[in-house]
Amino acid sequence: MTALVPPFTHETAAAKVRGAEDGWNSRDPQRVSLVYTENSYWRNRAEFINGRSEIISFLTRKWNKELDYRLIKELWAFTDNRIAVRFAYEWHDDANNWFRSYGNENWEFDSAGLMQRRLACINDLPIKEADRKFHWPQGRRPDDHPSLSDLGL
Repeated sequence: MTALVPPFTHETAAAKVRGAEDGWNSRDPQRVSLVYTENSYWRNRAEFINGRSEIISFLTRKWNKELDYRLIKELWAFTDNRIAVRFAYEWHDDANNWFRSYGNENWEFDSAGLMQRRLACINDLPIKEADRKFHWPQGRRPDDHPSLSDLGL
């Protein structure tokens, strides 16, 4: 595999997206934070996050609230050092109310392949547990599990 650094090709951009999905599905804030620059800038919904320590705090809060989190990301477009992604994830709160959250992310990378900017727009849709589509054991999505496009999402 070619190094996952800019300038991206379709192959390296898709691998970068799958690597991000795998990391987030680990629900390990420390692990996830290491793919971002020390001074990475995020806009996540209406929250503004600066640097790895804030990323770790944000992800810790997120996964304490969003239980049984399972995420699928899909490459939308890419250029030299930017990637656009669409995603959906399913989760429930502590009252067992289920949601599917849909969104888009714009990513910008430094020359070493670390993400220096992440801009995310996300919407939450309440769903019934019976309407869930993401059924795999906690952790990495199996390679044979349908993609967002395969699921019609």
